[in-house]
Amino acid sequence: MSFLYFFRENARWLAGGFLLTFFSSFGQTFFISLSAGNIRQEYALSHGTFGMIYMLATLASALTMPRFGQIVDRYSARTVTLIIVPMLALACVSMALSTSIVLLCVTIYLLRLFGQGMMTQNALTAMGRWFSAQRGRAVSLTVLGQNASEAVLPLIFVSLAGLVGWRGSWLVGAGFLVLVALPLIAGLVAVERAPRSSDPAPRRATGRNWTRAEVVRDPLFYALLLGVMAPGFISTTIFFHQVYLVELRGWSLEVFASSFTFMAVMTVSFALISGQLIDRFSAVALLPVFLLPLAAACLTLAAFDAQWISFIFMGMLGISYGFSSTLFGAVWPEIYGTRHLGAVRALTVAIMVFATAMGPGLTGYLIDLGVSYPLQIAAMGFYCLAASALMLFVSRRLAARALQWDEASATSAP
Repeated sequence: MSFLYFFRENARWLAGGFLLTFFSSFGQTFFISLSAGNIRQEYALSHGTFGMIYMLATLASALTMPRFGQIVDRYSARTVTLIIVPMLALACVSMALSTSIVLLCVTIYLLRLFGQGMMTQNALTAMGRWFSAQRGRAVSLTVLGQNASEAVLPLIFVSLAGLVGWRGSWLVGAGFLVLVALPLIAGLVAVERAPRSSDPAPRRATGRNWTRAEVVRDPLFYALLLGVMAPGFISTTIFFHQVYLVELRGWSLEVFASSFTFMAVMTVSFALISGQLIDRFSAVALLPVFLLPLAAACLTLAAFDAQWISFIFMGMLGISYGFSSTLFGAVWPEIYGTRHLGAVRALTVAIMVFATAMGPGLTGYLIDLGVSYPLQIAAMGFYCLAASALMLFVSRRLAARALQWDEASATSAP
């Protein structure tokens, strides 16, 4: 099946998933951090204090996800959309009106839970269920929503803030969520996708459908997490402290902001490439390589301070980001099945949100202690190299386990 034919036949569901991930950006770190300078100034917060607030609020959202995220197993994608989009809009209104640190904490909690957490959870769980042999393609197109938002929303927000102020920009975002995003997404996903006779046969069936209780008893699950958590931890950390990084290097903030567009282009390209590779070879087979570009990005950023390095860093980050964004949508149903996918994904999303929470808080604390930020970035790069070696071991073990299940199923079949 050609890519264009696949897109044409499944446009409504792919568009619904795309928009869910696009508007999840109101709760993503790269978007919230655009207001970081104003927030620190108005609330009189240091880098470390704001990082700690952000970490605690994000941790609270991570603790909520395992239970709340299971609603995608009980309700349709449309019903979940009707719940989470208004709540995300409410969080945007709260960001615009907040004047106390307590309300700021609650606001960030809501943004992270309903933006980064549930909007993405709803989109990728639906893609995992609605598609099998073409899951890689479906996920790669869905996650492009966040990539597209990274390319356009920072410039829109900064321009809008110049006209109506940073708080006014959040109010505009809330209105857009309710008046445009909610009816559009709900309409697109109103009909659940059913398997079609034209769908190609799956490359191989999942050996079994794991419950969440079984997943948490699987040793390979924890080994996987050591690799899966790295992109969220690193990208969140660097985006959150982007203003500090620019000041430290003596760069132009406008030039650095423009490098996000280059990252988005690379992310889009390699998300599509990884989707094709996943459908051909499997998500498990790509585990050993997806962190290597991220390792190179961190080591380059740590070693050089010329302004053009920001584009090299963003380009390599985009390669790894593209691979990982598609990979994380496909690897869980491939390993653990689709029957309890919502519960399993809620757990993994919570853990990844936990990782994104730890990044700003930990690095902000170290910055306040005087620990070199470039040294911290270099340490992240070396971690990615070690994690890639671990992923090679995990990939081989998962492939061997799947083969054993296939052989056992063939033996027990009448």
